[in-house]
Amino acid sequence: QFELVESGGGYVQPGGSLRLSCTASGFSLNDYAMGWFRQAPGKERERVSCVDGIDGTTYYADSVKGRFAVSVDYAKNTVYLDMGRLKLEDTAVYFCAADQLAYKYCAGTNDYDYWGQGTQVTVSS
Repeated sequence: QFELVESGGGYVQPGGSLRLSCTASGFSLNDYAMGWFRQAPGKERERVSCVDGIDGTTYYADSVKGRFAVSVDYAKNTVYLDMGRLKLEDTAVYFCAADQLAYKYCAGTNDYDYWGQGTQVTVSS
């Protein structure tokens, strides 16, 4: 059974940092594109970052470029999102997702097949 479990969300002050983790079970991250998405209240879901399964190429939304970093530990079957210099507008529920068809180009779609349950990130002073 495919499963993605996120952890690491919480409260942080503006300018602070958080690390989100997403551990996969039932499949190997080596065979999938992995993405991090977020959805704030009243807003559409947006892709924050993703990693190509074929070669590890990473992509970032302009709003987080230079502040967030995605990485994958294939031995642990876990993908991470390191978030720094957090802003109020980064507040959202963050989801990790996996898609096999997007293996070669993770940024070509937002319609990923498998999703985690989400973890809340709140940036507040």
